[in-house]
Amino acid sequence: MADKPQETEKAKGTEATGNNGAQPSLNVLTQYIKDLSFESPGAPRTLMQREKAPSININVNVNANPLGGADYDVLLTLTARAEIDKNVVFNVELVYGGVFRIQNFPQEHMLPLLFVECPRLLFPFARQIIADATRNGGFPPLLIDPIDFARMFQQRIAEERAKSQVQAS
Repeated sequence: MADKPQETEKAKGTEATGNNGAQPSLNVLTQYIKDLSFESPGAPRTLMQREKAPSININVNVNANPLGGADYDVLLTLTARAEIDKNVVFNVELVYGGVFRIQNFPQEHMLPLLFVECPRLLFPFARQIIADATRNGGFPPLLIDPIDFARMFQQRIAEERAKSQVQAS
């Protein structure tokens, strides 16, 4: 009876490794700032106006491009625009990238890895850069709430399906 559980474990192990039997791996090779911009067009006047909190609009985008072989460049773009009465208090834009090596995953897992897991790994670093930029600009640090990249990915897939259905009609 002791042989059966071992056989089951061995079968599970080969099933999880993909087609060629090697273990799947996701490695971060490098991270970098591709573009960083901070503007405070109303400074120093806006720095002294603290009686009204600004409205802040945050946009997030993810792009991924193959670099060759198993390497991919994933770009996380974060923009934050703060306004008081339609006057810009600050505008910050960050394009933060990472080069990832993704090996031995089934093809159907590639898009979720590139558009969910990779940006999830990049986000804490990008969040800190945005917080530092706003703090260094004379404002309280902007701490962006965690982002649900899985939900963003699902919305993006649904939008692309709807577009393709409209084009096919």
